[in-house]
Amino acid sequence: MKLLPMFSKIKRIKFLSPIVLTCLFYLMGCSSDSVIEEEIKDVKVESISIYGGFITEGGSSQLTVGIIPSNATNKEVSWSVSNSSIATVSEAGLLTAVSNGNLTVKATAKDGSGVSTEKELTISGVKGPPVLVESITIYGEDVTDGNPQQLTVEVLPENADNKVISWSVSDTSIASISNDGLLTPKSNGTVKVIASATDGSAIAGEININISGIYPSNLTAENMLLWQRNNGGWPKEPYNDFSGYNREQTEAEKAAALNTKDNTDTNIDNNHTVGEIRYLLGAYKSTNNPKYLEGAVNGIDYLFEAQYDNGGWPQYYPDTSGYRHQITFNDNAMVNVMMLMWDITKGANNTNSIDASYIDKAKNAFNKGIEIILQTQNIVNGKKTAWCAQHDEITLLAATARSYELPSNSGSESVGVVRTLMLVEQPSAQIIQAVIDAVTWFEEVKLLDIATQNTGSDVIVVSSPGNVIWARFYDLETNLPFFCGRDGIKKDTLAEIELERRTGYSWYGNWPKNLISSEYNAWKTKNGI
Repeated sequence: MKLLPMFSKIKRIKFLSPIVLTCLFYLMGCSSDSVIEEEIKDVKVESISIYGGFITEGGSSQLTVGIIPSNATNKEVSWSVSNSSIATVSEAGLLTAVSNGNLTVKATAKDGSGVSTEKELTISGVKGPPVLVESITIYGEDVTDGNPQQLTVEVLPENADNKVISWSVSDTSIASISNDGLLTPKSNGTVKVIASATDGSAIAGEININISGIYPSNLTAENMLLWQRNNGGWPKEPYNDFSGYNREQTEAEKAAALNTKDNTDTNIDNNHTVGEIRYLLGAYKSTNNPKYLEGAVNGIDYLFEAQYDNGGWPQYYPDTSGYRHQITFNDNAMVNVMMLMWDITKGANNTNSIDASYIDKAKNAFNKGIEIILQTQNIVNGKKTAWCAQHDEITLLAATARSYELPSNSGSESVGVVRTLMLVEQPSAQIIQAVIDAVTWFEEVKLLDIATQNTGSDVIVVSSPGNVIWARFYDLETNLPFFCGRDGIKKDTLAEIELERRTGYSWYGNWPKNLISSEYNAWKTKNGI
């Protein structure tokens, strides 16, 4: 007896047509995940409603529209009237009374759907013939800096009933203009700006604006200007290796750069400030963008300001914390500055675009730098030798920087110092002797028949017959190489310091090789030595 209800249902199903049954079984066998929803790419307007437009006391009334569906892709409409002697309508839907009477206003969709609607309106309260616009004068100037300019107009007569105007330009590739007359340049050239009356008078004013001062941009240069501090220098972070300058900055990075403009973390370490200046000078040469030259000159002014009266440059300025105040040859910091000063005096390496007044300033800064180099040359056992990576700016003695950078003679930094001395034309006897003494020292402290080997996990010293290298640091009393870990204690061999320092620093190198093998002889020949 319990089977009867089910049997009854089956009986009813059997009377369905085979086609319907097939569809039912297909739908029952499909999961909801298999339903494919067609992506709607362009939603057309289906209907338009016009609101407003009732004028009972003359003047104007703003028309608006309601669009169905609400998610139509393009909701813009064009306006027209059946009788412009009764009222006119602007592109934005402003209805302006001309005379009393009836007319039809029409709104047509701009999306190509062909949908439009009309509304019958009665205009009343117009007390006399309309006062139409008779003249429009545009006021503006030629653009010479590439920046936007706000244009203004004078519409006459003063008592014109409708003084609303419509702006346009003759060439949108040169400039664009907003509804309120803000002209935005896009490229150099001449553009005609038109201001047209919307009262049906057909009056328009025109002006030709010459646009100049738009230059190609360089992303890296733009980012360097973004990160340049207000004192003209650059920080070492966030782009210690310069790589972050060559990409679009994030909004967070832009905010950070702008919020730290007044920071005093500017320095010449790792080629910073000098490196940015040189890049900006090159960018100016290729683009003629005056912003890049201005940024470079501000950087040069910072270097002038940072130089000590005795001629040395500190690693950081104006930050004097820690060892940052010391005269710094480390990583060629001061040498990089002096090479830039030398180029300015010669108009070399894109520096010829800098104002000529900077030549004497750079020459003075370079000469002062030479004097401090001569005064800081270390004396070992009564003989002048080389230079430490950093010297105290008061005593001029070799000084400690980081814990593993002790007072010493540097087999690395001293090479750049000697090359700087060799730049001097018609060198004095003191300069000549300083170069000779330094090269003699390089010859005396060279290390024979050894090399370094990177094992992948360590750096070790190995036998290498015939090889010549130099140590990074030499003791100021014994002239022997030494090595130092973060504990600040001198060691005689590389193997004695911790692994992190062995692999994380350049303890040996062939830095003086080219200097003493070829450059020195060429210098002596040039100067008749």
